[in-house]
Amino acid sequence: MRRTALAFAAQFRQRHRWGLLGVVGYLAALGVYNRLIRAPGPPVHLDNPEAVAGVVVIPLATTFIYLLAVFTFGLAGDLAARESIFPARMFTLPVRTAELVAWPMLFGTVAVSVLWLGTALFGLRPRGIEIGLVWPAAAGAAILAWTQAFVWMPYGLRGLRVIVAVLCLSALDAIVFTALTFKVPEPVLVAALLPQLPLAYAVACVAVARARRGDVPDWRPALARPGAVAAPSRRRDERFASPEHAQRWFEWRQHGRALPALVAVLLPFELAMLWLAGDTPVLVIELLLLVLCTPPFMAAFAAATVGRADTAAPGTSGLAPFTATRPMRGAALIGAKLRMTIVSTLVAWLLVLVATPLALTLSGTWPAVMDRAADTVSIFGAPRAAVLLLLLLAMCVATTWRQLVQNLYVGLTGREWLMKGSAFLALTLLAVLWPVAIWTGNHGGVLAALWNDIAAILAALGLLKLLGASWVAVRLHRSGLLSDRTLVLGAAAWVGVVFALYGLLGWLLSGPLVPRHYLVLIAILAVPLTRLSAAPLALSWNRHR
Repeated sequence: MRRTALAFAAQFRQRHRWGLLGVVGYLAALGVYNRLIRAPGPPVHLDNPEAVAGVVVIPLATTFIYLLAVFTFGLAGDLAARESIFPARMFTLPVRTAELVAWPMLFGTVAVSVLWLGTALFGLRPRGIEIGLVWPAAAGAAILAWTQAFVWMPYGLRGLRVIVAVLCLSALDAIVFTALTFKVPEPVLVAALLPQLPLAYAVACVAVARARRGDVPDWRPALARPGAVAAPSRRRDERFASPEHAQRWFEWRQHGRALPALVAVLLPFELAMLWLAGDTPVLVIELLLLVLCTPPFMAAFAAATVGRADTAAPGTSGLAPFTATRPMRGAALIGAKLRMTIVSTLVAWLLVLVATPLALTLSGTWPAVMDRAADTVSIFGAPRAAVLLLLLLAMCVATTWRQLVQNLYVGLTGREWLMKGSAFLALTLLAVLWPVAIWTGNHGGVLAALWNDIAAILAALGLLKLLGASWVAVRLHRSGLLSDRTLVLGAAAWVGVVFALYGLLGWLLSGPLVPRHYLVLIAILAVPLTRLSAAPLALSWNRHR
């Protein structure tokens, strides 16, 4: 038993050390800010939905989703696959299945409980927000345990895992929110949530036991069309039109469904909160903004698998011979990944655009949205308001795609130290950025100084970006990875997108408060260039080492 615990602890420490340290750093930064830096003010109560959304919903939900992905092994498996995503290498350990399931559930429960206690003690109590310590931890542990049970279960159809998990977890989430709405006492909530843990553990044991003996059902023949079953030989004779076509199919099967699956898991929990926010228009708008931020945020997690050099050798950072010897240029491999990210982004946003209006209609919160829309139209006018809405949606979609591809070059380098260092730096910035932004907003002198120097700051960042892109372009030209025609067309396309974005921003924000050169610099910084163009260099560096 001790050896099994050490094996799982070593696995989590080796694969997610920097991410878990980033979570601890975030809690520490939150405590330092609230107890030592933040100026004292009046207590904030739960009746203030803006405070609850800013302090609890956004930071707690994002961190909880990360822990959910870590302790369900969701970052290392295919959520849409029929097979269990429990690591198959652990099946060979000489231990019982009950012990194999117990340790990741125990570690996950402890992590979720520490997350909530840290948020309550360092983020809520210093602000005067009084909320129970036991029942939220029990709710988080129950959600994690049932998620583990459902994602470790083998299924007969691809994608069925996501549907079952979303439906069951949404039901559990709705029960908790209903209990809060009717002010159920905390002991009753705890008594209802704690029994969920052994039930989920029993289901998880059954799931892992089936996966361990290779019992993976296949319902495809029963649901297939008669013609497809009667002519299997014709399907085997189908061929891809080109290696590039085959690579695009392979990239979609390996990575393309990760982002839509993550969005599909998180979206029902966020939209379910609309039923509680029906009488609070401010909270409705904040929840919608949170929904709009969900695909870009989850794209940061999906990018970890998109940028992986090779999925055939999980846990390794180099390229397998099967990948390195494919009869394709590095640019074609990168092109297949980019096309896959575009399709994945569009599918994820299709889920958001279909589910959000449906949730607004069923929850009766459309009037709150229409009132805010009327206020926006009265300020900007109908044409500008419509364009502003479309621009906001386009920016969210573009940001999602950018999140998928902007660090593509890091994973393609195959250097473990570079990948872990990049992840640790991102989590550190995330932990520091929120307190620094609040501190800056509370100090008018610092904010005024930054605003006075904003042109110089943007110009310096833009110059660094263009210098880096020029260096990458020279390296691509000298190495022959991209042809001169491709380099020229790529540069022309980037310039065209920058000028189009500048023109749109100028039409929307033209006025004395926002100078034109600010908009040019913002457009230059917004359109990805340097890191995206460095992907062929990174792949070549990894492929020929």
